[in-house]
Amino acid sequence: MKELSKKSFEEIQLWMYRNARPLELAIWQYEFENGSKEKVLAALSKYQNEDGGFGNALEPDCWNPNSSPYTTLNAIDKLKNIDYSDIEHPIIQGIFKFLESGLHSNESGWFFSIPTNNDYPHAPWWNYDPDANEYESVGVSAGIACFILKYADKNSNIYEKATFIIDKLIGKLSETGKYGDMGVGGYCELMDTLPKLSLSNRFDLTYLSDKVRRLVYDSIEKDVSKWSSYGKTPSSFILSPESLYYKDNEELLLKELDYIIEKRPENGVWGITWSWFENNEIYSKEFAIAENWWKADIAIGKLKLLRSFGRLESVLQ
Repeated sequence: MKELSKKSFEEIQLWMYRNARPLELAIWQYEFENGSKEKVLAALSKYQNEDGGFGNALEPDCWNPNSSPYTTLNAIDKLKNIDYSDIEHPIIQGIFKFLESGLHSNESGWFFSIPTNNDYPHAPWWNYDPDANEYESVGVSAGIACFILKYADKNSNIYEKATFIIDKLIGKLSETGKYGDMGVGGYCELMDTLPKLSLSNRFDLTYLSDKVRRLVYDSIEKDVSKWSSYGKTPSSFILSPESLYYKDNEELLLKELDYIIEKRPENGVWGITWSWFENNEIYSKEFAIAENWWKADIAIGKLKLLRSFGRLESVLQ
């Protein structure tokens, strides 16, 4: 069983201090150096707008300064990752303010892309596309709805909206269609959240579990040789041995852990598997910056994964 060595960890650590944004560095310090949640919150707050939503290139592939549901969900995920849930904190109060405004949402959920994306540097998949929003918004809506069910007043309008949207999302599983790049992950979030909130009587969780397990299995790229390009590896859905989807995909996940350790560049961190460019390089300078931002985020994620499965050298556990 391969392990990431202490020397490799120290090389990644040095790269982080030389290259990461203040936010990712604060998250790194929280995860691996006993850093504080307060430092993460302080860095995250710089990306929040007056309307309570998030923009300002928190999502490195979209430099739109305006608040969007997707970028706000990105902030929600970062709060979840540091286990922060004080609903009185200004960041969380601001998120509720943005969500309650109804901006960039309808009765089916919250939109993946928004019109003003087109006015700023961005990857091509962030072009505003109302047709693509029909399926790309599945994951965004699921993630935001879960956040609302966890923290909103059960008698509030926003809570009622979230339950209505979850009903529609579960209904989509009976259809043959597309769920977008984030959709399966969104359904995993529903499956993780709803049982913990004692909502088994409100939603058909047996049906949801069966459907989501199959979606996860079918979504994972089984050909290891294709993992170097954009696609879903097991860790796209499985972050610990306690995952509902681990046993169904155990052999492939263990291969991925070895793959991660083997493929780390010497003295550096892992690269990204995508590019902003199709037939032009209009934002080449911005992409070079975004690529480095992403590398920091990816390094944190991969080390957390290795730690969860006992793949960091024993002195680092």
